[in-house]
Amino acid sequence: MKKIYLFVVLFAAVGLFTTNVAAQSKKVIADKIVGQVGDKIILRSDIENAISDLKRQAQGQENVIIPTACQILEGQLIQKALVLQGQKDSLKISEDDIDAALDNRIRGAIQQYGSKDLLEEIAGKTIYQLKEDFREAFRDQKLAEEMQKKIVGNVKITPNEVRAYYAKIPKDSLPFYESEVEISQVVVIPKANKDVEEYVAKQMLDYKRQVESGKQKFEQLVKLYSEDPGSKDAGGQYTLNRNEKTWDPAFLSASFRLKEGQISPVVKSKFGLHIIQLVSRSGDEAVVRHILRIPPVTEDEIKETTAKLDSIKKALVAGSLSFNEAVSKFSDDENSKFSAGSVAGPNGSVFLTIDMLDKDMVVALKNLKPGQYSAPQTYTDERNRKAVRLIYLKRRTEPHRENMLDDYNRIAQRAIEEKKSAALEKWFKDHIPTYYVSIDKDYAGCDGLNDWKAAAAKATADRK
Repeated sequence: MKKIYLFVVLFAAVGLFTTNVAAQSKKVIADKIVGQVGDKIILRSDIENAISDLKRQAQGQENVIIPTACQILEGQLIQKALVLQGQKDSLKISEDDIDAALDNRIRGAIQQYGSKDLLEEIAGKTIYQLKEDFREAFRDQKLAEEMQKKIVGNVKITPNEVRAYYAKIPKDSLPFYESEVEISQVVVIPKANKDVEEYVAKQMLDYKRQVESGKQKFEQLVKLYSEDPGSKDAGGQYTLNRNEKTWDPAFLSASFRLKEGQISPVVKSKFGLHIIQLVSRSGDEAVVRHILRIPPVTEDEIKETTAKLDSIKKALVAGSLSFNEAVSKFSDDENSKFSAGSVAGPNGSVFLTIDMLDKDMVVALKNLKPGQYSAPQTYTDERNRKAVRLIYLKRRTEPHRENMLDDYNRIAQRAIEEKKSAALEKWFKDHIPTYYVSIDKDYAGCDGLNDWKAAAAKATADRK
């Protein structure tokens, strides 16, 4: 049972919407129980659907290793045991969390299939029915996650343990790191003047009239004019849930005031100006199309913003303002505002190699020493908006082999994961013999299931 902490609650791999009614009925005939922990059963179709779903998710990706049937069965057995213990310990699970997880999965499926109607047609069920069908599975997933947290929640690690962990690593196995930087930023988005904003708004009202008169289709105007890279290629379409806090409040409110087919007046959000068309609505969910225009800023607005960041830099250098305060008071960057301005890479790490940075940032950092601030720099953000940023270089490393001085935090993270893994492994070794376990003979050759097979053999002997 290697690396149990990575057991992955395999619900994410369950094939939720992969089968139509005919396929489902066919599977029922051929299906059978291949594993059991207590009163929790695992079907052969659970394993097969998980593999199919993972393969589908991996399409177009390189070097993705699909777990074997044995590995998926082990993950399912682990999950069932955690669920049983969570129930025994009376762990509380938030129904709101379950609803949020269901909604996220449904939205992903709608995007995958192209529309809500097509998803319902393929599944042979309504969205509501799909949610209810899988509510219990989501509840088990959450319960298993909470039980795992309870088992390892008190696991801590000391500096001595980190050093001991590092000492065990063969020196020729230590990873090599390219030069990395750790940076934070304050980002300010210049505001377009009112005349420009009004001019763009008039253009968007003309788009609305074109659609309402039948001269143009909304989707065509999206292709021509929308400045939202996240939806432009999908005809401007999004699926919204009124309970999600990630959507801009003005955008969300305007969307849910519309009737099907209706187009909103111009709506101002933190991203720019929108016109929104309601495609469909069901309860707290709505499918909308929108066109986003970002009123252009002039050199005057950019100069004004640059001067503002110059003043912030002077206050930082003088010590009258901390960087955390500067981020909290002035930054418009949602990705870093609530992490003291820290810039993270695609993997979530704050240690960034040069290839992870845009070329303007590379230039800004070139002559900076750790602890210094860049001059205000104009750039274009991921939403195609003009912005001005102040960059703080917290740390820079040279290319090096992993060591305790430069990489302590990374080493400590691996060390505590190993300790959590050991705690979980011990927990399972202690608890597996206490459960009724059954494993189908088709999986008798799975090497990673030895502890489970031993428990299954004991359960069989006890019945005789």
